[in-house]
Amino acid sequence: MSPSPVVGPTGLVVVDKEPGWTSHDVVARTRSIFGQRRVGHAGTLDPDATGVLLVGLGRVTRLLRFLTGLRKEYNAEIVLGVATDSLDASGAVVGEWDMSSVSLAEAREAATRLTGHIEQVPPMVSAVKIGGRRLHELARQGLEVERPPRPVCVYRFDLEETGEPGVFAASVECSSGTYVRTLAADLGHLLGGGAHLRALRRTRVGSFGVQEATRVGALEPSSLRSPADAVRDLDCVAVDAQTAVFVSRGRPLDRASLGAAGEGPWAVVDPTGRLLAVYESSGKHAMRPAVVLASR
Repeated sequence: MSPSPVVGPTGLVVVDKEPGWTSHDVVARTRSIFGQRRVGHAGTLDPDATGVLLVGLGRVTRLLRFLTGLRKEYNAEIVLGVATDSLDASGAVVGEWDMSSVSLAEAREAATRLTGHIEQVPPMVSAVKIGGRRLHELARQGLEVERPPRPVCVYRFDLEETGEPGVFAASVECSSGTYVRTLAADLGHLLGGGAHLRALRRTRVGSFGVQEATRVGALEPSSLRSPADAVRDLDCVAVDAQTAVFVSRGRPLDRASLGAAGEGPWAVVDPTGRLLAVYESSGKHAMRPAVVLASR
């Protein structure tokens, strides 16, 4: 269970991705800035989209799976009356309707039907795999395949007028795996036509808001956050120095004796607040290490 040595810095950077950058571009640039080969991200953003992208360096790349499932928040604009093959403004137009008379009240009523626990069909431009192939790879070949609907949760789907007929400003809070472009397209269908998404901006991932994010070009050593901060959305368990030795060796622990609340996973820290490991539930009373960062 002991982690292998890592050359270069370890931590998390909260990036405010600019339009035109792919998530892979951000990872590559981060490698160059910090001199760290082990870099990954927690949740892709489309090239046209902007906003929060969580990027892990060094050993924090092993923690990213605990960040991908966090709630997301987005702002965007939904354009009624024009459907595209990509469901956003970058795609080719595949249908047009006159929907300029749709009122805000009508749009809001339709949005309530897309709120809560729903099922979504992932778009063909997504990274979802069908038959071992990513959908966006098939889409680039001009292929369209049947996609089974997937359960997601939309906690909030708010709409406001923009002053432009048939265009509404959307604010969405949703579970991981939710496609806002699909929400836009489905809203258009419910209103008797079609729609597409534009100006998508991810404003929050878990507790990481865009106000604390940094553009790639402005990243510097002080932008790097500690491993403990990277998993700040997990329940935290602080252990004494003796137990910290057991944690660093990857030993299982008793949940009750440590006062571990909830069902996990838990960020386990030493008396100084340094992250030692992330533990997961193992039966009714036990917890086992999922990722160990510190070794003795």
